[in-house]
Amino acid sequence: MNNRDYKKFNSDSIAHIYNRGNNKGKIFFNDQDYKAFLFRLALALGFDQKELKNENLLSMPYSRIRITEIVKNDFKLHAFCLMPNHFHLLIEQCNDISISKLISKVCSSYSKYINNKYGRVGHTFQDCFKAVLIKNNSQLMWTSSYIHMNAIKDKRVKHPSEYKWSSYNDFTGKRNLPIINKDLIILAFGDEKNFIEQTLKFDVKETL
Repeated sequence: MNNRDYKKFNSDSIAHIYNRGNNKGKIFFNDQDYKAFLFRLALALGFDQKELKNENLLSMPYSRIRITEIVKNDFKLHAFCLMPNHFHLLIEQCNDISISKLISKVCSSYSKYINNKYGRVGHTFQDCFKAVLIKNNSQLMWTSSYIHMNAIKDKRVKHPSEYKWSSYNDFTGKRNLPIINKDLIILAFGDEKNFIEQTLKFDVKETL
């Protein structure tokens, strides 16, 4: 993929955002850590804690975390996959607030959480996040498939539906997380059936 470190986001930009742990180390150690990241991402997308309390993957009922200055509809999350030592997000910027601001808020808050929880110091993530700007439907479909098949690529599971820390099941009717905007990707593939067929055909040997 080209433009791997694209950072000049504008309104209507859609970007594949990804980063990994410092020194290629883990950033998620257990289910609570995955939930803590998604919870912060949901808040940064403008969701209220009350809206998340019934979602097991998004709820942190005793958290006092506040992520402000971003309101709902500033961004759309089209897909995600969280892996033990890295993450992938497909995000659309809907106005003049930069995607960089969203990612900075989420990662800074999550880094503090990790350091406090595990008694660590220093950086959780490796340098600044990477970004690839999505320019057309073909690239959107490729990126969606790459994200949703990432757990297969890393041999975590044999089928994407088995991996709960990605948005794959939100596109197949098995789950309906409120933070996922499915319309754009489904439109690119044509329908849900073709999304499933093309995703499962994706060559997991392909890399960024």
